[in-house]
Amino acid sequence: MENGNQTIIKEFILVGFSQNLKICVTLFTVFFVIYILTVLENIFMIFTVIVSPNLHTPMYYFLCNLSFLDLCFSSSTVPKLLIDVLSQVRRISVIGCLIQMNTVLVLGGIECLLLAVMAYDRFIAICFPLNYTIIMNWRLCGYLTVLMWLGSLILSVAPTILKPFVFCKNNQLNHFFCEVLAILELACGEISFYKITIVIIGFFTLLSPPVFIMVSYICILFSILKIHSVQGRSKAFSTCASHLMVVFMFFGTMVFMFFGTSMTMYMGQASFSAYLKYISLNYMVFTPMLNPLIYSLRNNDVKEAYRKTLNKFSITNPMSQFC
Repeated sequence: MENGNQTIIKEFILVGFSQNLKICVTLFTVFFVIYILTVLENIFMIFTVIVSPNLHTPMYYFLCNLSFLDLCFSSSTVPKLLIDVLSQVRRISVIGCLIQMNTVLVLGGIECLLLAVMAYDRFIAICFPLNYTIIMNWRLCGYLTVLMWLGSLILSVAPTILKPFVFCKNNQLNHFFCEVLAILELACGEISFYKITIVIIGFFTLLSPPVFIMVSYICILFSILKIHSVQGRSKAFSTCASHLMVVFMFFGTMVFMFFGTSMTMYMGQASFSAYLKYISLNYMVFTPMLNPLIYSLRNNDVKEAYRKTLNKFSITNPMSQFC
């Protein structure tokens, strides 16, 4: 289909990481193991929270949501990556690419907001323990969940509906999945609308939540220092430390990548998409696998729930008597 002298692109070729067979086999093995671990860890986390009555609190409700998001986040890109890494031609249709892009944006936006909500939950639990059950009731948890999903869906999908992308340049996408910043490099016409939109939406999803989290944890720190019990302090630090580790891993690379790339694009400078895909591996592949481990190793309640769940399974498993 022609538009003047330009051909409208119908599919993209994902460059990925390498065409070398040995490297591809190694990458496939590594990513496959990571993906299997990600699926098993997050499913087991969700299952453990559901079957453990002592974990039926807002804190673990949001942790269960985080595991579900990580499961979806990884599954939106890694299966396609596993197929492509062993393929010589890594094609994806424009429609499929845009669906993947918007899925990642929606899930990423929800996770940004969810981490802020989890910080608010810890702030109420530690700073206002007597009023915790009143403030963080299940109705509020439900409202926050709906607000996160709807807010992220609207912010992420609305720009591409209001001003659909048109592609008529090179169809070589220098990435392993359809990252919005990589896609912008192939878009035709005036793209300042998308650049401004990324900065504005990024302010609400990538800058506001970390600031809110920092303020929350400053207040939490002062409250923890007032706790006289060593055991109480230790438990408070343990639950907060796991959340902060997840926050630093997720927001660190996201803020650097999106604002660093969008600013260089906005100023008309050379893009650094050549290593954009390597930065993306942190939050697309590694973080979803590490989150359940971090919460498992740093949280005694979760470790105890894991132990009880495994014990129940070993007792009810009919094959356990032969082991």
